[in-house]
Amino acid sequence: MAGVNVKSEIKPLKKVLLHRPGKELLNLTPNTLEELLFDDIPFLKVAQEEHDAFAQALRDNGVEVVYLEDLTAEVLAADPQLREKFLLQWIDEAGIKTERYRKIIFDYMQENYPDAKDFVLKTMEGINLTELHTDKSNSLVDLVSEASKMVVAPMPNLYFTRDPFAMIGNGVSINRMYSVTRNRETFYGEYIFTYHPDFKGTPQYYSRYNTFHIEGGDILNINEHVLAIGISQRTEPDAIDGIAHNIFNDPTSPVDTILAFNIPNNRAMMHLDTVFTQIDVDKFTIHPGIMGPLSVFEITPEGNGIKVHEINAPLEQILEKYIGMPVTLIPCGGGDRIAAEREQWNDGSNTLCIAPGRVVVYERNDVTNAVLRKHNIDVIEIPSAELSRGRGGPRCMSMPVWRED
Repeated sequence: MAGVNVKSEIKPLKKVLLHRPGKELLNLTPNTLEELLFDDIPFLKVAQEEHDAFAQALRDNGVEVVYLEDLTAEVLAADPQLREKFLLQWIDEAGIKTERYRKIIFDYMQENYPDAKDFVLKTMEGINLTELHTDKSNSLVDLVSEASKMVVAPMPNLYFTRDPFAMIGNGVSINRMYSVTRNRETFYGEYIFTYHPDFKGTPQYYSRYNTFHIEGGDILNINEHVLAIGISQRTEPDAIDGIAHNIFNDPTSPVDTILAFNIPNNRAMMHLDTVFTQIDVDKFTIHPGIMGPLSVFEITPEGNGIKVHEINAPLEQILEKYIGMPVTLIPCGGGDRIAAEREQWNDGSNTLCIAPGRVVVYERNDVTNAVLRKHNIDVIEIPSAELSRGRGGPRCMSMPVWRED
């Protein structure tokens, strides 16, 4: 299965990209939580056990699991010159400006991490000042810096592989992310989709070097012809205009309609996939907060450009039109206001569909999970006490690479 093939949210999942949480989580502190987009500090040992259970549940259902760190390591191990280029770019994007520190960090990484996978994991983990053993007597910066100072910040959000890039049909969007903290994560995708033998040559519909923000959690493949993108806290309409032009101008792409959903700008609904996800041919989980009229913009190709048409209608009506059949909307928490707020906070609507009517969910959302079962959905529960502290569910933690047509 070289390349990518994702033309649906529900067709049988055959290959998925994950990142196992690593030591980057150990570099979260109470003082850096807000900057690094966490509400709490997960316990790494348990988070890894939970993530391994997630990966095993996927394998048990016939899904090939590949890891971001392994693919990047394979690229770098194949070409020592590429490893050097990668390292210099990583130092640049970490904001290391002084020549002294650029050389110290370059030498430290090359000397201490000869193994490609260890090297990649260290780039994700970050570097603490105390690791570098610098001579403080010739630097005022070193003398006044706290011993716990992170010279290179960690990337703790990496286990949410949905956001840095997104598969669209047989192409990919390598995203420019909303926060400086997360934008560095797209770096790994750049190297995988440029150099990895399984993925190079994949059409790229968006570049991480573009001006406007877009994130994978806002991109849903409704079907072969229809793509949904959220206008959200983290995806700008300008980016949707740009990606629409690129998709429509690719003669190999069957997508002829993009629906831009204007969703509330808040933490509980940061991406479109925290608002609704498709779980069967005619069923969706939804956040109760978006019931009622919704502003959606239909984007279609016109000549060499695009045509935009505003639709104001309830979500159910909009989905029925583009799915081509009546749909059932299943509210998070079963419509109970308190249960809905609690379980939405723990991503009750953020399901990963691995086949029509079969979904992976967090076990902690027991009210929502019971409602899904009442609608004849096959629910696969995974442990989530620590993973959920990052505010993302099974869909957020996975990037489908191949679904059966």
